[in-house]
Amino acid sequence: MSKIRNRSEIPVEDTWATEDMYPSDAAWEQELATLDGDKQVLSSFAGRLSESGKTLYDYLYRMEMTDAKASLLANYCMRKADEDTRDATYQAMSGRFMSAVVALGAALSFDTPEIMAISEETLTQFYADCPELERYRRYLTNLRRKKAHILTPAEEKLLASAGELAQTPDTVYGMFADADLKFGDALDAGGKVHSVSQGTFVPLQNSADRVLRKNAYESLYQGFGNFKNTAAALLNAQNKQLKFFAEARHYRNAFEASLDSTNVPTSVYLNLIEAVHKNLDKMHRYVRLRKKMLGLDELHFYDIYTPLVADVDRKIPFSEAKQTVYDSLAPMGEAYRSILKEGFENRWIDVYQNTGKRSGAYSAGAAVHPYVLLNYSGTLDGQFTLAHEMGHAIHSYLSNKHQNPIDAHYVIFVAEVASTCNEALLMEYLLNKTTDKKERIYLINHFLEQFKGTLYRQTMFAEFELNIGKMVAEGQTLTADILCAEYRRLNELYFGPDIVVDDQIALEWARIPHFYYDYYVFQYATGYCAAIALSRKILKEGAPAVEDYVSFLSGGCSKTPIDLLKGAGVDMTGTEPVEAALQLFGELMDEMEKLIGE
Repeated sequence: MSKIRNRSEIPVEDTWATEDMYPSDAAWEQELATLDGDKQVLSSFAGRLSESGKTLYDYLYRMEMTDAKASLLANYCMRKADEDTRDATYQAMSGRFMSAVVALGAALSFDTPEIMAISEETLTQFYADCPELERYRRYLTNLRRKKAHILTPAEEKLLASAGELAQTPDTVYGMFADADLKFGDALDAGGKVHSVSQGTFVPLQNSADRVLRKNAYESLYQGFGNFKNTAAALLNAQNKQLKFFAEARHYRNAFEASLDSTNVPTSVYLNLIEAVHKNLDKMHRYVRLRKKMLGLDELHFYDIYTPLVADVDRKIPFSEAKQTVYDSLAPMGEAYRSILKEGFENRWIDVYQNTGKRSGAYSAGAAVHPYVLLNYSGTLDGQFTLAHEMGHAIHSYLSNKHQNPIDAHYVIFVAEVASTCNEALLMEYLLNKTTDKKERIYLINHFLEQFKGTLYRQTMFAEFELNIGKMVAEGQTLTADILCAEYRRLNELYFGPDIVVDDQIALEWARIPHFYYDYYVFQYATGYCAAIALSRKILKEGAPAVEDYVSFLSGGCSKTPIDLLKGAGVDMTGTEPVEAALQLFGELMDEMEKLIGE
């Protein structure tokens, strides 16, 4: 039986160094206690922010430092909680932290209305009287552009106080999906037992053993299907709370509120869906090609991830994966790779799955250094995930290094660019390195899978999220039947007639945590298109393109996300980057068909 290890069985060198943030839980507790003093000091500025430029600067500086402290506190308790989601100690610490931050936010809810009330003439004079205030010009300008959506001090305090309550759907979903929900074991063709979890599901779907893939697929969706009404109620509650806060701030809907928070035009989201719809023929063509190459009478969703050239598939030790990623990023120069090496050698990464560990992968950009969570299983996909998350990590590292804390946190829209650019460079490296026909077919298929999974599938997710948001805005309740019907419809639209759209895949919405991230997923697709463009620019132009790209990575949120990308050479306001990426997808299929026809 393939056994999942306990946390205590994982070697320390394969775990992340949370002690770099705080040496112990006790040290964290001591730091958490100081937030109350920060709250008292900051609260004393209430009613005074329009006094002078110096007063406004003093408040903003203290707020910035308190926010930086809170960010480190959050990183510690959340990273520890993710090591084993069943551990009540860190669940409780995360809860106390959230309570403290919500109380802090409520106490400081006076600041935005007061800042909004300062006239342009007065603010201009403040900058002249207090040159240090220039540190916050970008922040103040961005804040004041939302003036129409800022409420009275009393109303702002009320909304801030509701912040912890608003996190409930996401929090409960996390406990439900990662900690409490259990799945039956899956048997392979030889009768061997395999544990099924959120972390093992995708590796099992990669198996060449179709019996194992089918059994794991049915096990996972049976688990979610047994609680489909609970899952639907949670997703409905998430959308209801987004609707409430959007309407409270005088937005037409949660969709507009979400994109306005990062200053991204809604047209970018809608243009993405439109461009992908125009190119669904390429996705349908890929599905037909996969069905043909697997030699199947019926293609099911448990056949979507398995490699098309099984004998090329092999286990990749983590040490080899690190070296390959390092070598593939040579076009980025030694300064970039030195950061990567630092992360590899100084325990930035929590490598392997353990019982209760949060599923999936992510990078969290703590001030001391980034923290990367993996559930590495030795596959090619796992190697690409390493490249992906270290792209995030280096983005965070450079932004924290070159920006003040208030400008260091890059917005979601640009977050997926650095990660996917790393993946694109890794793919180019591997394709250029191989001379074996089967290996080339294998790699091209993986590249096609990235397009399928990131550009098409994430756009489908984005359309699903947009559509269920519209339903909630119109007063509907999201039941399991409604969610399954809409999700089935979109799978039929995106994957086409050559795949069986079954009752299980109609339940997939229940296992996607990103539907609790507030219109996040479209940025995987836009980021992928931008990254494809940037990787080709780097390979073609060399050092000048790298310089522009590193400047982008170092920019944090010092400019709008659209302007940051324009500085690196990509304009995401039009559909050209999406269409160019989809054109490449078609060209890769041309090569794949030629290779298998030889």
